Amino acid sequence: MNNPKFYKYTVIIILVIRGILNAVIPLMDKTEARYAEIARLMAETGNWITPQIDYGIPFWAKPPLSTWLSALSLKVFTINEFFVRLPSLLLTIILIIVIGKYANRKGLPFFLPGVIVLTIPEFLIHAGVVSTDVSLTFAITLVMLSFWESVKEKPKPYSQYLVFFGLGLGLLAKGPIVLILTLPPILIWALIFKRIETVLKKISLLKGSLVVITVGVPWYMLAEKETPGFIDYFVVGEHFKRFFDSSWSGDKYGFPKYQALGMIWVFLVLFTLPWGLIILKNVWKKRHSILKNEWTAFLLFWILWTPTFFTISRSLIHPYIMPVMIPIALIIVNWWTDIKHRIVLIKSSVVFLLLSLLIGVYSTTNKRSRNYYNTDKYLLETHTFRDTPLFCLHKANYSGQFYSKGYMETITLMELQQFLDSEKPFLVVILNNHYSELPAETTKKMVLLEANYKKGLYAYKIKSIDF
Repeated sequence: MNNPKFYKYTVIIILVIRGILNAVIPLMDKTEARYAEIARLMAETGNWITPQIDYGIPFWAKPPLSTWLSALSLKVFTINEFFVRLPSLLLTIILIIVIGKYANRKGLPFFLPGVIVLTIPEFLIHAGVVSTDVSLTFAITLVMLSFWESVKEKPKPYSQYLVFFGLGLGLLAKGPIVLILTLPPILIWALIFKRIETVLKKISLLKGSLVVITVGVPWYMLAEKETPGFIDYFVVGEHFKRFFDSSWSGDKYGFPKYQALGMIWVFLVLFTLPWGLIILKNVWKKRHSILKNEWTAFLLFWILWTPTFFTISRSLIHPYIMPVMIPIALIIVNWWTDIKHRIVLIKSSVVFLLLSLLIGVYSTTNKRSRNYYNTDKYLLETHTFRDTPLFCLHKANYSGQFYSKGYMETITLMELQQFLDSEKPFLVVILNNHYSELPAETTKKMVLLEANYKKGLYAYKIKSIDF
């Protein structure tokens, strides 16, 4: 099926539904809501150098590119889920447009790789998630494809500079990991195909290094100046200690991500169904000739290097495979005419995907389903709290801070009792297990306003208050 309109309209429909989900799915604690709140804080405070996890508390775990993009979106538009996620959706669209030309070169529909990549679960999830992974994927894709275009017989003059611009963006997206995930597969490809001389001839390392330094380094210098200790924590801690020690005690923001050795390969297979299995089948089928084609080998090295690198790490999560979604789509396109039952495969993947998206839309509009969402949105959205103190017992949630626009504060049990004794109106979010531990003389003074499976929103009971 080479009908260009089918692929074009399929991409449009998927992106529209994904956009609707970006608008209606609430921000979930902890990870996405945390990044969204960091972006909201940046937009509110105007501090574009140091991302903050709370007012006056720096967030050293990640560079600022994705936060800059989300904060800019919030600043230009308004504070809600759709606009904080908008940069991820826009970068997704740009990536789909960029890879379309590789289908055209084979006489295939421009949007075929777009349909393939959007039917990869890992990629579609990140089209609507506030995280650093989409920015990193964009930077890595820019590096790898610009490199490929640079070593062609008649490259565009700017291609080589885009390689280094991508590396600079990667430093701002997630740090030095961009060098680790791009340079080795490029070097392996160049060595196997004896293209080192060509690479050195067509790509100026000196000029390129200046581009990387100009784009990526100034922020690091400013960040270290503003909050001394950042570079040691981020470069040494986040990149080396976290990689080798899943229980790294120096982690200021996250939690242990202990996985079995080699779990990254399980993530790769599960989160790229069905296309990952198609690649495995074709690699085996073409095993004797696969290294005879430079483009195929380049994509394969790109795909395999990231999971190979993370194989020995126990501290990882499934988004670590995100940078290889683009080459997976491109290698499928490269083999498209050799894939059996490809029409059935593409149609079934699209139908399954659309059904999944529609189920997602339904679950967000169904109050019973929303009860199981790990977010404070539905606890707070029907209540006015600007003239009433809003607290969270023991520790505030990132979603609560985002949806209250920073109005929620943490309160201790002693402070809660003092507010009850003062008979002043207030609202407080309390986890169910914390509420069950409260003394009876405390709980009898509060009334439950809203609740979900995990927590409840309570108000002072004695006074008659219009919420």
